[in-house]
Amino acid sequence: MFDGFQLEQVDVGEVTLRVRHGGAGTPIVLLHGHPRTHTTWHDVAPRLAAHHFVVTPDLRGYGESTLPPDRPDHAQSSKRAMALDVVRLMEHLGHDRFAVAGHDRGSVAAFRTAMDHPDRVSHLIVMDGIPAVEHLERTDATFALAWWHWWFLGQTDKPAERVINADPDGWYRTPPPAEMGEGNHEDVWAALRNPAVVHGMCEDYRANLRIDRRHDEEDRAAGRRVQCPVMLLESATDDLDIHGDPAAIWAPWLTRPLRHHVIESGHHQAEEAPAPVAAAILDFLATA
Repeated sequence: MFDGFQLEQVDVGEVTLRVRHGGAGTPIVLLHGHPRTHTTWHDVAPRLAAHHFVVTPDLRGYGESTLPPDRPDHAQSSKRAMALDVVRLMEHLGHDRFAVAGHDRGSVAAFRTAMDHPDRVSHLIVMDGIPAVEHLERTDATFALAWWHWWFLGQTDKPAERVINADPDGWYRTPPPAEMGEGNHEDVWAALRNPAVVHGMCEDYRANLRIDRRHDEEDRAAGRRVQCPVMLLESATDDLDIHGDPAAIWAPWLTRPLRHHVIESGHHQAEEAPAPVAAAILDFLATA
């Protein structure tokens, strides 16, 4: 995987991030979702690296990146903290301005990076995600039934870690190695069988239900919106439209018209449709 890319551990202050980077040109950061690691981008990153300097870290608490001690408000796993990690990582690599793309949980970390650091983010690509508050304010029986893991992973009095760590192979499901890439499959399963990573992922969801929502509410009340060009990549066979048109949900958060593409894939776009994903990102970066 990642031929020509460099793998390193980077101290960004509060945490140490495992990161791969390679290529040349204007920079772009790729942020993975749950329950993946940065290796989910193994077939997308090289396609981008012919035109851009590509940086893909494990989010704090995921893969081989570290996580600070828990805080009562779960702020150590907030998307605001993840966004600051991205900024500090890119400063370490010599870049003050960059594009950022995120999938699933990474999409809300990418969104928060653009909201909190508008002078740093040139382009935002969100893949199968909308702001946390938009999900939570629309929660109904249909959403709770389909996205029940949000509430399970987000519990604190009866923590999910005990259930998951008792049988991670029974809890998680992934495609076979031949479909998702052998190296990617191996890396993801090493993470899923690590109790520290399982805890980090649960804390991500606990933050999502609490402090991340508060940050979104504060931004909306203050009238803050994303300043840069934004593209939404929506999986054709996933259910991001569970609340209705996701493009319409995104519109009030943006200062510019949203570019919206549907990718013919299931939820894990980077693994299932790497060529269309890379092509859409390259076109957006070149023309927006």
